[in-house]
Amino acid sequence: MSTLLAERLVKLRRKYNYTQQRLADFLGITRPAYTAYERGTRQPDYETLLKLADYYDVSIDYLLGRTDNPEPSNVDKLKKIGLKEDEDLHFFDLEGLSDEDIEFIKNQIEFLRKKAKQHRKDN
Repeated sequence: MSTLLAERLVKLRRKYNYTQQRLADFLGITRPAYTAYERGTRQPDYETLLKLADYYDVSIDYLLGRTDNPEPSNVDKLKKIGLKEDEDLHFFDLEGLSDEDIEFIKNQIEFLRKKAKQHRKDN
């Protein structure tokens, strides 16, 4: 079992002063089930990892110990606001941008796409 995942779950929960019960309630599981994640005796499934990463605003890679950088990747940020990687926004350096900033960029791109489409129809 991943002891690093367990350690990071404990560290994040303590950082925000959350109780195990609060996390269990959020995840829709029992407190003993959540406690098993923190002890490393039980592994969360993929959906639970996603929920935990979103809850703490960290990447799954950070939770799993694949990186020491807790910041969500640009792809994670795009997915969070409903964009797909193939929408060509991954070339932006989104470091330091808030979700609101990213949403603004998304809206501007959609506006320009609609404008270009209308222009093509008119000509």
